[in-house]
Parts: sequence; C-alpha cells; structure tokens
Amino acid sequence: MILRAEEWDALALSLKVSFWAVVISLPLAIVVAWLLARREFPGKALLSALVHVPLVLPPVVTGYLLLLTFGRNGAVGRWMEDTLGLVLAFRWTGAVLAAAIMGFPLIVRAIRLAIEAVDPRLEDAASTLGAPPVARFFLVTFPLIIPGILAGAVLGFAKAIGEFGATITFVANIPGETQTLPSAVYSFLQVPGAEGSAMRLVVLSLCVAIGAVLVSEWLSRRVAERIGRS
Repeated sequence: MILRAEEWDALALSLKVSFWAVVISLPLAIVVAWLLARREFPGKALLSALVHVPLVLPPVVTGYLLLLTFGRNGAVGRWMEDTLGLVLAFRWTGAVLAAAIMGFPLIVRAIRLAIEAVDPRLEDAASTLGAPPVARFFLVTFPLIIPGILAGAVLGFAKAIGEFGATITFVANIPGETQTLPSAVYSFLQVPGAEGSAMRLVVLSLCVAIGAVLVSEWLSRRVAERIGRS
C-alpha cells in the first residue's frame, strides 16, 4: 500500500494535531479529574456536566460554537489575533483545539477512575508524616495513576485521530493546512474514481488506532507491574 503525497500530508497532519491535542489537554485533565474525584465544592455537578458536554453535543454544534468564539469575528478570536498574533480558525492550530475539546472528556474520565481507585488512606498516611498536598499528590497519588493517565492519553489521541465534525466546521477542509485523515477520506469519497485513496486512508486509520491502543495497553501493564513490585 503506497501512499500518495496528499495522503502522506493528511497522515502527518493528523499525527501532529493529535499529539498536540493530548499535550495541551492532559495537564488540565489531571487537575479536573483530581477535583472531581477528591473534592466536594459548590458547582461540582455543573463542572462534571460541562466536561462531558462534548460527548453528547453534536460535533458540528461544538465546531460552530468554536467558530463563534475563536473565529476572527469572535470576541476571544479577535483578542488573540490582535494581542498574540494567533489565529485559530481555518488553521491547523484550530484543529488542535477542536480535537483537544472533543477528547478531553475521555481523558478526564480515565484519570478520574484511576484516582478514585487509589486508597485515600495512603494519602492520609503521607499527610500525617507532614507531606503538603502537592507533595502527597506527586509522591503518592501520581505514581499510582500513571496507567490511568496513559489510558486517557491514548483515548484522547485516538479520538483526535478520528475527529471530523467539529474540525471541519471550525477549520474547514484545506489540503496541507487542516485536512486530517477523516477530512481526506471525506474528500476522496466525493471524487469519482478516488475510492482507492479513501480505502488506503481507512486502513491506515485503523492501523494507527489499533496500534495506539495496543501500545497503551502494553505501557499500562508495564507500569502496573512496576508499581506492584515496588
């Protein structure tokens, strides 16, 4: 299976978008997951609902809201362009934002489940020894939730690879700039005789997704075994 230049471009862009989507969303996802798992505060149910909204909201609606907010005519988008010189709409950076938002609930859920599986008495024991909250998290909780973080990261990465609706609504389908694997498959399906290119990208998407899941499972087992031995 030999890929053509435009197919390689779509693959490279998808990998770049997915990588940066996970990088920018993972730290915030860890904080939000910890808050939802370990703290009680007014508005907790609302925060949980907001985190999970992208899972139930039509992706096209999410993309349209992003366009209204971060487009050049949106309040945030205009401020970012005038102040930071950063344009998101119809750029690959906007595809990163769309993919990060769509994958964020999956990352938070995986990490939250991992935190809830940690016995709070371990953290309490560290507290009695004088460890401050930040030290308790990084020395006790964080090593134990690494498998959950890896699982969440790979889920977010796989979701970003397959993200289509919000991305095409927010940044369109521009070859070489915003055309990811799903957008390229969609474009090829609209061209008579281009079914071969679409099928190659479908197979490639399956290989990337399955490979990412297998790597995550392997890393999770290795880390869990290491934690068990320690």
